[in-house]
Amino acid sequence: MKSEYLESIALIERLHRQFLEVVKNELERLGVQDINNVQALILYNIGEDEMTVGELTARGYYLGSNVSYNVRKMVENGYLVQERSTHDRRSVRVRLPEKGLELCAKIDEMFVRHVEDLDTSFALVEELEVANKALRRLERFWISALNFGLRLRTPAAAD
Repeated sequence: MKSEYLESIALIERLHRQFLEVVKNELERLGVQDINNVQALILYNIGEDEMTVGELTARGYYLGSNVSYNVRKMVENGYLVQERSTHDRRSVRVRLPEKGLELCAKIDEMFVRHVEDLDTSFALVEELEVANKALRRLERFWISALNFGLRLRTPAAAD
């Protein structure tokens, strides 16, 4: 069981890096040079919503430590608009202008191509459903472990 668990963790990490490379290649194919792959995925996840910068991380749209840098770069390059909230002047909200929405549409086209290719060439729908179910359960386990110390103990604590 331990080897399968560790293999899953390594595979998740490797798949994430490979997916970022796929997005990077798509941006290069499109001739987009003023935004990186991570920033493009943040934009895609925001889509037509409006939210605070804190919500980007809370919703899992961004998993890094330098969200402020990425937001600033996307604002500078015209992919993101940053505005003070009318209700809470301390809060800053972000949304996509036309340039950001256009890039989102192009990223969505890439996803549509991927789904078509997966469906016709690999027929993975059922396997992806099973994998997603297992990954959601693993996510819940890790959240429980973080929140409640579930079965995470040092060997000395087990005595």
